[in-house]
Amino acid sequence: MEDQEQGTKSRVVKVNSKESWDFHVNQATIQGCPIVAHFTAVWCIPSVAMNPFMEEFSSMYKNISFLTIDMDDVKEVASKYEVKAMPTFLLLKDGVPVDKVVGANPDEIKKRIHSLAQSNPSDIP
Repeated sequence: MEDQEQGTKSRVVKVNSKESWDFHVNQATIQGCPIVAHFTAVWCIPSVAMNPFMEEFSSMYKNISFLTIDMDDVKEVASKYEVKAMPTFLLLKDGVPVDKVVGANPDEIKKRIHSLAQSNPSDIP
């Protein structure tokens, strides 16, 4: 299931357990790195349609950690943050949610990511 060209590694990390989520959030918090978390499901067409945008944003904003979470695999994380619809994008700073975008709206998400990056001046492309 190679949907990327050989040699390119995705910067979007797939989180498939609560432990994995906790680990990545901890790492990002220690490094002072904001997080953009994409809550998705394989059967949700609008969510899947957002994957290329997440790849694009992750290559633009190198100092932000991009995570993707399948709600069917990691229900406890989705319910902890009261994620009820897909796609939902949760923006975290210092491990704490600071913004949430519900729905597949690439322009709005890009705007929110940019403003998250502005709170970390070294992140602005």
